[in-house]
Amino acid sequence: MLRIEDLEFSYGANDANSSLLMCFDLTVNAGEVLSLIGPSGSGKSTLLKLIAGFNTATKGLIEIDGRQIQLLPPPKRPVTMVFQEHNLFPHLDVYTNIALGINPSLQLTAQQNQTIHDALENLGLEGMHKRSPGSLSGGQRQRVALARALVRKHAILLLDEPFAALGPAQREEMIGLVKKLVEDQNMCALLVSHQPTDALLASRRTAFVHQGQVVKIDKTKKLLNQSDLAEIYQYLGT
Repeated sequence: MLRIEDLEFSYGANDANSSLLMCFDLTVNAGEVLSLIGPSGSGKSTLLKLIAGFNTATKGLIEIDGRQIQLLPPPKRPVTMVFQEHNLFPHLDVYTNIALGINPSLQLTAQQNQTIHDALENLGLEGMHKRSPGSLSGGQRQRVALARALVRKHAILLLDEPFAALGPAQREEMIGLVKKLVEDQNMCALLVSHQPTDALLASRRTAFVHQGQVVKIDKTKKLLNQSDLAEIYQYLGT
């Protein structure tokens, strides 16, 4: 389980968001994809960066399976993050891009090599290990980025609008893959999206983030269709 408690953060005095003090509380169960929705600038991506250690909280708790990680540097946290920009190295082939997720030196054991082959198979990338990212479709490149994240075998998976550039059919396919892999590996996953349909596909529960706080966590269908919060109605345009 991932637990976030009284996690506070504010940007520097020269930042446009400096007046907003953010404070987050939530839990994510093992094997769950919890979606985060809310207006732009509400703090969704900031929360992911706090969990990953890219931003530093001024106070609060980040705990995974009873172990506090908020004081650990980013490389020491059991966290993997996938962005909209897949961040693949264009001059390296698919296999090498994935291998970098395990060991930047590329000195891999036989078991680690097998892990990469398994990831390629599970994500429908068989036979593509020698191809360059530029020769792949957008959906295939996101599969490679996801494979690189999953071979690290970390407990927490953070997804910051990773499917925003994909069409509806590809989005649905990728979300289905993520759900299955999160369940199979018993990970805690957070998915940031501006598309309510992504939350419906990905998550039994969804959190609504507004002005730097998680103001509501509920079953996804109920939150999107039956919430009594005016902020959610305004966000959804209903």
